[in-house]
Amino acid sequence: MSFEGKTAWITGASSGIGAALAHEWSARGARIILSGRDEARLAEVARALPTDTLVLPFDVRDDAAMLAATERATSWGTGVDIFVANAGVSQRSAAIDTDISVYREIIEIDLVAQIAATQALLPHFTARGSGHLLFISSIAGKVGVPMRTAYCAAKFGLAGYADALRGELSQSGIGVHVIYPGSVATDVSRNALTADGSKRGRSDSVIESGIAPAEAAKRMVDAVAAGEREIIVADGMELAMGEARRTPDALFDQVAGMVAAGYMEKMKAEG
Repeated sequence: MSFEGKTAWITGASSGIGAALAHEWSARGARIILSGRDEARLAEVARALPTDTLVLPFDVRDDAAMLAATERATSWGTGVDIFVANAGVSQRSAAIDTDISVYREIIEIDLVAQIAATQALLPHFTARGSGHLLFISSIAGKVGVPMRTAYCAAKFGLAGYADALRGELSQSGIGVHVIYPGSVATDVSRNALTADGSKRGRSDSVIESGIAPAEAAKRMVDAVAAGEREIIVADGMELAMGEARRTPDALFDQVAGMVAAGYMEKMKAEG
């Protein structure tokens, strides 16, 4: 699959996986829309890209700003071909110590806001009858990992939404891909929330020695180009954990077959 001339919109694009995906797709000829909260850092990423770039800064929790950004993105050039729901925050705290406000914040950012952004874009994608929706989950969205209960809840939920959406869109020409990264060398651990909602401020050794963001992005884009629906980007034990919980392609095909056979129409008719 060629991405030449396509437009990829990436949230959480000021650093880490988001910025690396911007570089990878731009190197393959795609136009890039960069979103995140830090306009200066987004602009820095944009300056390094070889293709046309639009910077749309907003907080994913601000519905009005998100809807305004969606209108701007879909009217830029020929519209959005690829959307990457990548914005998110992790956690490092035991459940028993963690204030419920931390759960609400992480689930709002990592799950609800990503669903809201996708819902706003669905009319654009379905009208075109093509495109790709990417959801950045985590190996912690496949396997419950201690000290990340809120994060796991959000990432499991994001995968569930995406898998159900894939079934609904299976006859539409729109690809839905869930990406499960393991440890990637980003600031995810440093920016993780602790029990009281404050930033952790330090990284993990496993993250520091993780997959380089550029390599992770290449694996992700290669897998999208190959049409993979569930994309595990991890090494070693994390890869084994993800593969142990991989959803068989036959099950995805079975759900798509239900939709093709009129499952949704029957459900709507039953009220």
